[in-house]
Amino acid sequence: MELDTKLNPTDLYRICDPDLLPFKTTETLEPFSGFFGQERAIEAMEFGVGMDRPGYNLFVMGNPHTGRFSFAMDSLKTVAKKERKPTDWVYLNNLEDRRHPIAQQFPAGKAHRFERDIKNLLEAIMAELPAAFENPAYQRKKASVERGFNRMYDQAIETVDRRAREHSIAIYRDAGTIGFTPVADGQAMDEAAFSQLPEEIRDAFTRAISELEEYLNDCLTELPQWRREAADKMKHLDRDTARAAVTPLIQPLKEKYSNIHGVSYYLDQLENSLVKNSAELVGDDKLEPRSDASRRSYMEETYGVNMLVDNGKTKGAPVVHESHPTYENLFGRVEYSSDMGALITNYQLIRPGALHQANGGYLVLEAEKLLEQPFVYAALKRALKSHEIRIESPASELTGISTITLNPQAIPLHVKVVLIGSRDIYYLLQELDHDFEKMFRVVVDFDEDVNRSPQMIRNYARLMKTLVDEEHLAPLTRQAVARLVEHSSRLSQDQELLSAHIGELVDLLCEADFKRAKTGDKVIEAKHVEMALDAKERRTSRLSEKIRDSILNETVLIDTAGQAVGKSNGLTVLQVGDVSFGTPARITATVHPGNRGIVDIEREVTLGQPIHSKGVLILSGYLGHQYAQDFPLTLSASIALEQSYGYVDGDSASMAEICTLISALTHIPINQQFAITGSINQYGEVQAIGGVNEKIEGFFQLCQLRGLTGEQGVVIPRANVRNLMLKKEVVDAVAEGLFHVHAVSSVDQCLEILMGRKAGSRKEDGSFTQRSVNHKVVLRLRELAKAKA
Repeated sequence: MELDTKLNPTDLYRICDPDLLPFKTTETLEPFSGFFGQERAIEAMEFGVGMDRPGYNLFVMGNPHTGRFSFAMDSLKTVAKKERKPTDWVYLNNLEDRRHPIAQQFPAGKAHRFERDIKNLLEAIMAELPAAFENPAYQRKKASVERGFNRMYDQAIETVDRRAREHSIAIYRDAGTIGFTPVADGQAMDEAAFSQLPEEIRDAFTRAISELEEYLNDCLTELPQWRREAADKMKHLDRDTARAAVTPLIQPLKEKYSNIHGVSYYLDQLENSLVKNSAELVGDDKLEPRSDASRRSYMEETYGVNMLVDNGKTKGAPVVHESHPTYENLFGRVEYSSDMGALITNYQLIRPGALHQANGGYLVLEAEKLLEQPFVYAALKRALKSHEIRIESPASELTGISTITLNPQAIPLHVKVVLIGSRDIYYLLQELDHDFEKMFRVVVDFDEDVNRSPQMIRNYARLMKTLVDEEHLAPLTRQAVARLVEHSSRLSQDQELLSAHIGELVDLLCEADFKRAKTGDKVIEAKHVEMALDAKERRTSRLSEKIRDSILNETVLIDTAGQAVGKSNGLTVLQVGDVSFGTPARITATVHPGNRGIVDIEREVTLGQPIHSKGVLILSGYLGHQYAQDFPLTLSASIALEQSYGYVDGDSASMAEICTLISALTHIPINQQFAITGSINQYGEVQAIGGVNEKIEGFFQLCQLRGLTGEQGVVIPRANVRNLMLKKEVVDAVAEGLFHVHAVSSVDQCLEILMGRKAGSRKEDGSFTQRSVNHKVVLRLRELAKAKA
């Protein structure tokens, strides 16, 4: 009696009925709003964004090309535009300690006005301050101070001069110095006349001059004090003059910004600094005069406003994506300029980072790029913990460059960080970083598949409408949409699901539109989608064709007809980049007396990976449970995946391996027109495997090239039937009876298909029915056990 394991063509491919799509082309559809099949992610995003508490940052996890980035950005922008604008930030010069610039906060839009007001103030000061010092009133007061000093000086000299005349000695001034010379007949003596005087007279003159010099020193003892008093008077005069010019200009700003904390104090500092440095700004007679350009540059560098964040034109809260999250791009930096070989800086060279721009809103980062950058992840955690942004240079000690540095005042941080990354990165951070769970409490898990319900299919069609509009493509017919639905199910490897990989869908739509344009059609039809799929397969089929050619020319030995003992065709999937394809592989087994058990040759040469080795070890458990209940299991067997020269992993070959081992054990041949895939457990139940479509198609293409006989086919786990979305050529061949797909749920069912005889059922006494496959296995195992004994 033939087993009911053959699958019908309807089992191999789930067609999308165009009647489910009530439209002619997508042009008449409403665009799809929202995110396709991501209800769980939408709910998590709403919770994370709405939870305004520390630590409720978000991690959006999922595979690339599923639209996770667009989902995050669109969701955040929708919420952010309804929120209040954050404040502006500027850096101001700390006129008391220039190494610590001041961070000043303003309501949104006010910082730009303050910057403009300060600029206008400096322009006014540059005009008013020199005018104040050129004013006649100032000049009169300055002259009065100078006259007072000169009068006291002249009075002292006059007193000395009177005493000198009493001794016939005159005072003379030469280049700012005062000297004495004898006088005769009203004329000063020269050296020659003085030398002709009698010695007593010369000595008298010398003594008198010495006494006069001492007297002069006594009279001028208070000269430094007079000079200091005059300098103090001039300083007070300069400051009073500067303050009288500056204060009326600054006072309106103090009143205008009196309600903003910190501004009045800064304006007081500014006023005092301008008054103190007025001589530098004006250009004292004793100093080298400054040009207007030089004074303007000095004023802007010393008193200007460094605009850090201007949210005046921002609509709602900012949503910032930093695509290259280096330390400086994220936290800002202090730039340097070169001055005669030395690197110098000032507060005007402080530059903002993405955290400054996103402060008060949302910062979106890609987790993989973030972790690639040194120091950045740890610094981001520090900023989120301390709720402040510090502009530092953590690697400065590594550069070996000596620079003049700044320590800008920290800015309070209130931001929600959204990391986007794969599941692997999320679980890795969760395992290795104990702070991660406390700081990223909300996980937004992005689904890769959605249910293929009629409602979801109609939503899928509307999604097509949205995508073709965004990409400026031609509309799709409903047949084209139906074909895309079927392809989406194939991508998800499930008849009941649709793939959520929007990126791949966009690529396919663009290529289908390219094919449409070449054929001159106005809309994208199903044939264009088919042409695009075929073209992509041709572009990526070089390796699979070379492997098939090596089988056809018998470089690689694979039989698709006849019978053989201890040989079977397994099915494998090769993954090269984003391309996967199936190819058959010969599995062989040998059995002989001994007690080595089942030797996995792949494992012995370290080509077999852990999961494959686990599958081979399960074979021993199955043999012992199924056949050796009342005698010891003693045998030596070897199993190999022939002509395999790379690593082998996965347990999908375990069903083929047990059938091959049983063939080698009983000498019952296996029909080589079949290929087998599936994993088993120790009780002989067949379990699902991956890549079932590619595996079936790989063997079918080989059989097709050699010529379909109507006897060839594949054996797969019944649990994989829902994963079947085979190519049309395979489904047509099955419909015509040229190829067969069998679905089994036990090893016995597979044995019956491969060997063409009954597997045998267990009787009440525990034995198997006579002349069955299982009966022969028991007999052979008993012989081997006795041979060992």
